[in-house]
Amino acid sequence: MSYTLLTLVAIALTVAIDMKVLRTRLLTRKVFWTSYAIILFFQLITNWWLTSNLIVSYSEDFIIGARIAAAPIEDLGFGFALVTNVMALWVYWGRRGTFR
Repeated sequence: MSYTLLTLVAIALTVAIDMKVLRTRLLTRKVFWTSYAIILFFQLITNWWLTSNLIVSYSEDFIIGARIAAAPIEDLGFGFALVTNVMALWVYWGRRGTFR
């Protein structure tokens, strides 16, 4: 399975988890997108540093080829999935009183 396909699956699962499973609906909130913009800025800096210094490399056979800050665009999708799932779980567990 290609990195691109895995990214698309991760994004689709993340949207489903947020909207249907946990029902936090973070993706509909302005505060989420504002927070995500800040996170995205730092993700781009980190991706640029890791890929431009050849600490992380990607096979061109498994990515689309489009790059942002020297990293494959697919990295943004995985970052989105990771951050969104963590935030959705945080809100979900907070509502249930798990951290009391």
